Amino acid sequence: MKTSDQIRQQLKDHPVILYMKGTPEAPRCGFSAKAAAVMRASGVDFAYVDVLSSPLIMQALPEVSDFPTFPQLFIQGEIIGGSDIMEAMLASGELVPMLRAAAC
Repeated sequence: MKTSDQIRQQLKDHPVILYMKGTPEAPRCGFSAKAAAVMRASGVDFAYVDVLSSPLIMQALPEVSDFPTFPQLFIQGEIIGGSDIMEAMLASGELVPMLRAAAC
């Protein structure tokens, strides 16, 4: 299976998935720490992929998502964005309803 196909399968299998550096419990960059904090604040369960442990995914994901940096949050297979976008959407009240709808 090609890496891009693997990513597409992960997006199908997980309604909410965060591609990040490290894990939610042990993020390995400040932006990933911010993204994990936003997800914890939302109270919604999510899947994650540590791109530092998956270099092929780290290399291929920006081409699949057309989003150049990490972390990357996807809801229902659609790219939402990185930690700054996630924080802004949480603050505006936009993010949690999207997450809850996807997690049902």
